[in-house]
Amino acid sequence: METLAIIIGLASAVSWGAGDFVGGCATRRTSAYYVVLVTQIMGIIIFPILAFVFSESLPPLSNLMWGAFAGFFGAAGLIALYMGLAKGKMSVVAPLAAVISVIIPVIYSALNEGTPSIFKIAGFVFAFIGIWFIVSINVGSGLKAKDLEYPLLAGILFGLFFISIDNFSATAIYWPLTVSRVIALIMLTGFIISTKTVIRTTSDVILIVILAGSFNTGGAILFALASQAGRLDVATILSSLSPAVTVLLACTLLKEQLAARQWLGVIAALIAISLISI
Repeated sequence: METLAIIIGLASAVSWGAGDFVGGCATRRTSAYYVVLVTQIMGIIIFPILAFVFSESLPPLSNLMWGAFAGFFGAAGLIALYMGLAKGKMSVVAPLAAVISVIIPVIYSALNEGTPSIFKIAGFVFAFIGIWFIVSINVGSGLKAKDLEYPLLAGILFGLFFISIDNFSATAIYWPLTVSRVIALIMLTGFIISTKTVIRTTSDVILIVILAGSFNTGGAILFALASQAGRLDVATILSSLSPAVTVLLACTLLKEQLAARQWLGVIAALIAISLISI
């Protein structure tokens, strides 16, 4: 089962990474909030269909509540991340949020599922290094405590999002994920209205946005399956390597040049996968 969890966790990283890449391309032509909203709506449509296709019974209320928590933490984390990117140093916000979001589920998993093997722990360390190097650019001087507030908050919320999914994935997946997307849609819509954010888009970008939403939705499903098949920390670490997929796609398809530190991050991520697979 652990091998299956590793394969599905990596598939989740590929799906989420591809979604981020396509979503990034879409945001060059439309609002980032539009991309996020479409992603939530697609989940609300797709997840119930999958529940019927796979004959998933309606889970207990407690599982649906965990789905609601996942929606709340995920949406709140996204809002904190966007606010951090808008007000702080992007080179600090993105990598710090990514690393914190992984540390919390790892600690939670160690407390609930026991300490992982020494090879997996070493793999986790390389994964942290890889994520930081891949996502970060150059952290400038003059870093202040307030620059850390939003990324820390976003990372904690995303970590709780992973834990919430783990708490319902053992018995049901699609119905709790449906609830999570409904809650997230309500929260994000409220945030956009309250901040009077203007969403601009054109009809020619809708297919790109739908593709981004499809990859994002697939990533959520695969992560839930990975956490169901194996340890939460393994599923979280592997799925969080999605930035490596994003930057490699940008390098391959858009001919973007990677910095030396990003190549080091990719190498660290590959080492991490090898160690976690032992």
